[in-house]
Amino acid sequence: MASFHGSQTTPSTATLTHSPIYHAIIQAGPRLKPLQQVHARILVTGYGRSRPLITKLLSFAYAATSPVSYTRHLFFSIPKPDTFLFHSLITLTSKFNFPRESLLYYRRMLLANISSSNYTFSAAIKSSTDLMAFSIGETIHCHVLICGYGLDVYVQAALVSFYAKSGHVRIARKVFDKMPEKTVVAWNSMISGYEQNGFGKEAIGLFYLMQDLGVKPDSSTFVSLLSACAQVGASGLGCWVHEYIARNCFDLNVVLGTALINMYSRCGNVSKAREIFDLMEEKNIVAWTAMISGYGMHGHGNQALELFSEMRVRGPRPNSVTFVAILSACAHAGLVDDGRQIFASLRQEYGLVPSVEHQVCMVDMLGRAGHLNEAYQFIKDIPKEPAPAVWTAMLGACKMHKNFDLGVEVAEHLLSLEPENPGHYVMLSNIYALAGRMDRVEKVRNIMIRNRLKKEVGYSTIDVDQKVYLFSMGDKSHPETNQIYLYLDELMSRCREAGYIPASESVMHEVEEEEREHALRYHSEKLAIAFGLLKTGPGVPIRIIKNLRMCEDCHTAIKHISVIADREINVRDRLRFHHFKDGSCSCGDYW
Repeated sequence: MASFHGSQTTPSTATLTHSPIYHAIIQAGPRLKPLQQVHARILVTGYGRSRPLITKLLSFAYAATSPVSYTRHLFFSIPKPDTFLFHSLITLTSKFNFPRESLLYYRRMLLANISSSNYTFSAAIKSSTDLMAFSIGETIHCHVLICGYGLDVYVQAALVSFYAKSGHVRIARKVFDKMPEKTVVAWNSMISGYEQNGFGKEAIGLFYLMQDLGVKPDSSTFVSLLSACAQVGASGLGCWVHEYIARNCFDLNVVLGTALINMYSRCGNVSKAREIFDLMEEKNIVAWTAMISGYGMHGHGNQALELFSEMRVRGPRPNSVTFVAILSACAHAGLVDDGRQIFASLRQEYGLVPSVEHQVCMVDMLGRAGHLNEAYQFIKDIPKEPAPAVWTAMLGACKMHKNFDLGVEVAEHLLSLEPENPGHYVMLSNIYALAGRMDRVEKVRNIMIRNRLKKEVGYSTIDVDQKVYLFSMGDKSHPETNQIYLYLDELMSRCREAGYIPASESVMHEVEEEEREHALRYHSEKLAIAFGLLKTGPGVPIRIIKNLRMCEDCHTAIKHISVIADREINVRDRLRFHHFKDGSCSCGDYW
């Protein structure tokens, strides 16, 4: 052993007790007891500068999530770290979620003029991803190209994940397309990147390409794909994925099971989501919360409360996100008393501090139920300045219950907090219009024009034969536009005969009445519904996903369409699901 490590001088007890490593070991306490004993033995026997031994010790230290101070002392005890030590440390720290340490060692490796390998580049890029350190990741990418690893499959996969998770999906796709060999990990990173950045349709398109090229998907592929299906309402593909999972005997683990719950809930089939939930052998807090949230978005407040009560008895301890889900369910179902009690238990029983999301839920719940004074007092009682989202919930309640004086006050306060948010100007304009203050309407609109603020564009998607179609207001890009518009005109005429009256206040008030009605007729959800009725057979439910909140006119019109067409029509807007059947909506006009 001595010949392998070279001659060593055994340190004296005095030298040992005065070394920084000795004190680091002592301060580490009982968590490092086994390593502490081993390290002390190494020092006492004179091998404290042996690179192989210290490298192995560092491996165990990071695996045991040891204190950073201790591991740094270990590293600095080696006078001239070699290539193997640097490579080992960078990969170890990245693997065991010490990204800052990983980048520290990477920097020191560069300063020591030691070359990287594909594994160290991959580890350093992953650490940049974990820290969301975009500029550092870009710099490492430059090092990759300089050192000739630009086409390495492992490095490229890490770069795809880095750019995708940093929100730069176009760069991620460029890197992905240049890969000479694409592993399933690279495909998963790109599909996940699209889904996480809101490009669900692109994620689905990439999966179809993956299938065409014969790349076999795994569980991670399906988790991301199911999330993309939930995002765009691709229920057909989501069901196919479920069948594939069952047919190929995939383990319905908690991650995959939760993805299925989320997909079915957000695609309108909450009963199927519950079926998956009941089949899962292991249920963590994410699964319970997903199911409660699913009930909430469908307006099934009582079922959400029952499941929440069951969770408190035999499930995991509810966390902050769970409380957001159950409070939202109470808000959408008008369960004010239950909501008040649950909000009180948040702090009293579970010791959680109410977040902005909880505050928004409470204001939304009280406001929807017409308790505007209580909602306003709730906001005033918030210790710090309430977040804009809280005031936005209050503003929506004022508009709903036509309390124009309070609505104007809230809207003007919102504008002082977020002067660049066009949504606040639109809401204020609508409130002024409903109150008959047309002079103020024009003033608000002129401010928007002067500041170049534009209202968010609304769109709706519909899944027909496992293909997602997108429509926006007045959209004429579809190849069958003429047929869709003619059919929609016929539908709306029949709705008129059945008693439908356009809610013209839902659109801009400076145009003539006839123009308002024309604008209302071609809202995105109406176009999507007309297309769905044309392309599906009798009795097939129509499912629409809308990115904004549905307007009052569309809500009224779709109730009439459900009777005239004799179809069940499900619409998921930004806030919740609306199930239209036989002239009524599941929300009971409470949304």
